Amino acid sequence: LLAIGKGSFGKVCIVQKKDTKKMYAMKYMNKLKCVERNEVRNVFKELQIMQNLEHPFLVNFWYSFQDEEDMCMVVDLLLGGDLRYHLQQNVHFTESTVKHYVCEIALALHYLRNKRIIHRDIKPDNILLDEHGHAHLTDFNIAAIVKEDLKATSIAGTKPYMAPELFQSLEGTHPGYSFAVDWWSLGITAYELLRGQRPYIMRANTPANEILQTFHKAHPCYTAAWSTGIKSLLQKLLCVDAQKRISSLSELQDLEYLSDVNWDAVLNKQIPPGFLPNRRRLNCDPTFELEEMILESKPLHKKKKRLARKTRESGSDGSPQVKCQTNQKSHFAMQNCKEFRSFSSYHT
Repeated sequence: LLAIGKGSFGKVCIVQKKDTKKMYAMKYMNKLKCVERNEVRNVFKELQIMQNLEHPFLVNFWYSFQDEEDMCMVVDLLLGGDLRYHLQQNVHFTESTVKHYVCEIALALHYLRNKRIIHRDIKPDNILLDEHGHAHLTDFNIAAIVKEDLKATSIAGTKPYMAPELFQSLEGTHPGYSFAVDWWSLGITAYELLRGQRPYIMRANTPANEILQTFHKAHPCYTAAWSTGIKSLLQKLLCVDAQKRISSLSELQDLEYLSDVNWDAVLNKQIPPGFLPNRRRLNCDPTFELEEMILESKPLHKKKKRLARKTRESGSDGSPQVKCQTNQKSHFAMQNCKEFRSFSSYHT
């Protein structure tokens, strides 16, 4: 087993499909913790959303199953690491590289908009790179589906990346928000990749009214070395007024700064990004694996023995039952999770 990531109540590890030998990432969530934290609805909503998505710049879903302890989702394995990891490794992203990421994620946002989905949590942590350096959006745990001409009203997101209109909703002074919130978050992310820090300083306990004042009084600092094109792009993404903000692919494509972009080539991944992740190592924090091996009370690599022992103690003569399902787009049927094995021979 190799743990490569974790969330508030779920973890991610590498697994291998036994018959095809294809590698995947598996997100597994403890069912008891999901119930305790009232997250069951979010988990099923994420599964429902991901089952209907497939795009070159998303982390795509393949299978789901559950056993007595965990719910599991099997998705694309991307070994290039997330952008947060690379920021923490002090990677300097060039302007052309950030421009390319913006184009790739913009194509993903255009696809999501056609599906009426607001992601609501775009940030470096949720953008994974493949081995060639292309960007893929992940984590639909707090995504929202909005009906035609309607707005979302529930408050969700990561505070430093949340758009101003979300804080207006928090104050009760605004009727809701729409797809433009994702484009604001993309702007914050692009700025952070370029400068190594976010344009606005805020903390988790900063009140909504103070944050709104910050948006109107404090202005992002645009480094002199940046081109006028990237400054203009960031200013249009970080427009406090959602009505004037770039919030669609067509508006983005109209910018002179992006007039040289071959969008078909970007979509087909024919243009290599400027940053190539290190292929000779796993691009993630090694403490994920240490925590799984040392601190986890019910580690995944001991699950088989643990469930077998439970079965013996309960007096059943059969093996533990595992419920599984597959997506319609799957290339083969999965009878149960025995077709997957934890991948233990991957070394950093």
